[in-house]
Amino acid sequence: MKSMNIKLIIGLVLLVALARLSPHPWNVTPVGALALFCGAYLPRRIAWLVPVCTTLAVDMMIGLYNPILMAFVYGAFACSTVIGSSWLSERRSVNRVGGAVLTGALAFYLISNIGPWFALYPLTTNGLIACYINALPFFGRSLVGDGVYAILFFGLFESIRYVTSRLSIRHAGKK
Repeated sequence: MKSMNIKLIIGLVLLVALARLSPHPWNVTPVGALALFCGAYLPRRIAWLVPVCTTLAVDMMIGLYNPILMAFVYGAFACSTVIGSSWLSERRSVNRVGGAVLTGALAFYLISNIGPWFALYPLTTNGLIACYINALPFFGRSLVGDGVYAILFFGLFESIRYVTSRLSIRHAGKK
């Protein structure tokens, strides 16, 4: 992986950490978009570590919470990394990124809400339904956050790659 790519990814990780530490509406965070981004650009064996470790580091600063809930939240972010890897590692387009954002937010909603069902609701079908109904506003917020940050991350990264490649071609032509 090129040095520039590593620097950009490190910058995104720092941006994600700062965004999670800053006041924000519940679930409007950049972690889902970071997971998709890492899946798209990093090797599969390590891609999931970046969003999970970034989330853990920030959670350690702002306060840990119920381990059952944390396990499902972190698992959902790891799943988004797999979506990014499967859908975006070979080809990226606006439609593919948009589909990955929607699928990642939906996967996060479905997976992360299993934890609250286990911890806070009756372990019945009605309890599961109530859990998912109560979480619907958070799904919308996750979708907005993932979408906005995905535009920022993928757009910024590809723009910088394009500009630097054009500059290197121009520089090589002057030799």
